[in-house]
Amino acid sequence: MGDALGLIETKGLVACIEAADAMCKSANVELISYENIGSGLVTVMVKGDVGAVKAAVDSGVESAQRIGEVVTSLVIARPHNDINKIVIKHKA
Repeated sequence: MGDALGLIETKGLVACIEAADAMCKSANVELISYENIGSGLVTVMVKGDVGAVKAAVDSGVESAQRIGEVVTSLVIARPHNDINKIVIKHKA
């Protein structure tokens, strides 16, 4: 995975969908996966160049916080290729 990886974890699906929508609309990123963690936690993941992913995650967090709870977010600039084994579990 040569692109940056961006993740947002929310409490509840609706906030996660809001985050995903904002991320995809605000920057040139690709929605690659989601994970239903359990106990109401849902994580959505995007990839793209570092600047776009940072902008997308910032926008997604801001949007999701307006309607729900953001648990955490993360941008990994150059994730190791083996990260794909974890990330591409549920294709978006």
